Amino acid sequence: MKKLKLRGKEIRRIGLHDDEAVSLAVNLAAKHFRHDDKVDVLEILKELIRQPADFVKNQYFAELAQFLQPKEIIPPKEKRKKHHFIKTDSEYPVFGQENIDPEAIKQMQAAMSLPIIVKGALMADAHLGYGLPIGGVVAAYNAVMPYGVGMDIGCRMCLSVYPESPKIIKGQRDKLQKILIENTRFGLGEFTDIGDHELMERKEFDEIKILKALQKSFYNQLGTSGHGNHFVDLGYIVVKEFSSELGIQPGEYFAILSHSGSRNFGAEIAQHYTRIAADKLGFSGEAGKLAWLELNSEEGQEYWQAMTLAGDYSAANHRIIHRKLAKALGEKPIKIIENHHNFAWKEKLTENETLIVHRKGATPAKVGDLGIIPGNMVSPAFIVSGKGSEASLNSASHGAGRQLSRTKAKNSFTKSSLKKVLDQEGVELIGGGPEESPLAYKNIFEVMEAQKDLVNVLALFYPKIVRME
Repeated sequence: MKKLKLRGKEIRRIGLHDDEAVSLAVNLAAKHFRHDDKVDVLEILKELIRQPADFVKNQYFAELAQFLQPKEIIPPKEKRKKHHFIKTDSEYPVFGQENIDPEAIKQMQAAMSLPIIVKGALMADAHLGYGLPIGGVVAAYNAVMPYGVGMDIGCRMCLSVYPESPKIIKGQRDKLQKILIENTRFGLGEFTDIGDHELMERKEFDEIKILKALQKSFYNQLGTSGHGNHFVDLGYIVVKEFSSELGIQPGEYFAILSHSGSRNFGAEIAQHYTRIAADKLGFSGEAGKLAWLELNSEEGQEYWQAMTLAGDYSAANHRIIHRKLAKALGEKPIKIIENHHNFAWKEKLTENETLIVHRKGATPAKVGDLGIIPGNMVSPAFIVSGKGSEASLNSASHGAGRQLSRTKAKNSFTKSSLKKVLDQEGVELIGGGPEESPLAYKNIFEVMEAQKDLVNVLALFYPKIVRME
């Protein structure tokens, strides 16, 4: 049988860049998985990098998991001298703490120890992520953290509401399923009919070297969705009472909801600028994942431009998805609602402070902000308006949040158990698998209860035909 030959560059490609950690991964794989398939081993390592806490008792990879566990992040003394920040109290509010993994709270505490962080808040859907936990919100002084924004820059929600009654879902289910399959692409799937697009003319491609190298794949993936928990759902919304923010009369309406981001483009930007930031600060290991760039530095300005382009790219992907579906349906939506939830904004949080607010898996919720907070593939998504909570830094959760990692869910649930849940709720799934089982997610109603002071609920969206990778 062929021996496994795993190289450092292959491990770096999946997101592990610290030299010591890469060497450890290569050695452990060679020791314990000599005759295993390389693709399978890389998948295990990918999950370990994303959720090291799940592997701390693993008989093969415990040493690597321990190395990657969150640690208190304090810059070396020689690096600290150049910063002149006055740290505020590192206390921060946690919404729905009883349902949040303690490891995610530890991860947030590590982020709050950074000298650039002025304020923070942890949303009710929080769980472990790269560096900053998913659901983490931090406000930084004159600095931006690429992994504080996240790998999928500009990941967002988009909802199109149509004048039709939801009855068409039952009456035209086969037709709608066909429309959904023909007009969406996931994972490596691409469209061949996009044509010219204004984003391809953006000056950033000529001004920033890494973006030029990514331009071809940027174009090829226009209008497509990622894998994992990204989806396009056909369903309906229920509006119980009129609100000026939503502007839709009470009733039930056919609707389309999508969740996706900036594809590989955003991930490459995040990894590239995190490496630069970690090198500048002298950070390594887990600490490197929360390295930052001063906003007025050349690299900080570059990242900000690249992040902005990735956000615009994500928005364009959703517009293409919804435009294609609208054309196939032969109808025009009466309302489109959308919001980012992996991004950084310059916001004046107090009369004297303009800070860089990082929302990693968190929905903007200033007074009147419209947003969409999904649950899982069978539970409703909540259409909300923000209340402008100072405690949450004008933020809310971006969904229900995972209670089981993808690996744990895949090992805990079967296709037949997933089908049973779907059948009970009358939901048809195209693609997807047990790792996205509704049982892998927190209860969206409990999450919404934990943040009732952060948002007003305006309507509910119910998925009925779900497409995922």
